[in-house]
Amino acid sequence: MTRRAFYSFHYQPDNWRAAQVRSMGVIEGNKPASDNDWEDVKAGGDSAIQKWIDGQLSGKAVAIVLIGQNTAGRKWINYEIKKAWGDKKGVLGIYIHNLKNSAEDQSEKGSNPFSNFTIGEVSMDEIVKTYDPPYSTSTNVYSHIKENLEDWIEKAIEIRGNYS
Repeated sequence: MTRRAFYSFHYQPDNWRAAQVRSMGVIEGNKPASDNDWEDVKAGGDSAIQKWIDGQLSGKAVAIVLIGQNTAGRKWINYEIKKAWGDKKGVLGIYIHNLKNSAEDQSEKGSNPFSNFTIGEVSMDEIVKTYDPPYSTSTNVYSHIKENLEDWIEKAIEIRGNYS
């Protein structure tokens, strides 16, 4: 079964890395906003951004947080995590710091963005799975994500089904 996914990531430093994951063809993802479209959305203020995110999440089975160096704690990443979980979507994280960007650079590993949330009395990072490909070479990281993404999504949906 092909699942539809919403990708959450810190746009400016990680859009190239995110594009690599989104273009794998393993699942159907949300259409990326162009720089101009995103500037138009941002010009509408917080309510316009929230409405855009809500629309992008609609009809998706899972939210995939692509974790870069500075993803954790960002306002809209936090909103996307809360919204996806609240809408009973599967949620998972994938560390993308070892994928190269357009300048052929890798980055430092970022913090777990789920550690900022609790579900009941439990830290969300103990419930939501994050995956850190066990490779330092970008092509191996890419292959690992591509080979496992579908299973990770199914696991995230299964985990979310265990919580009301």
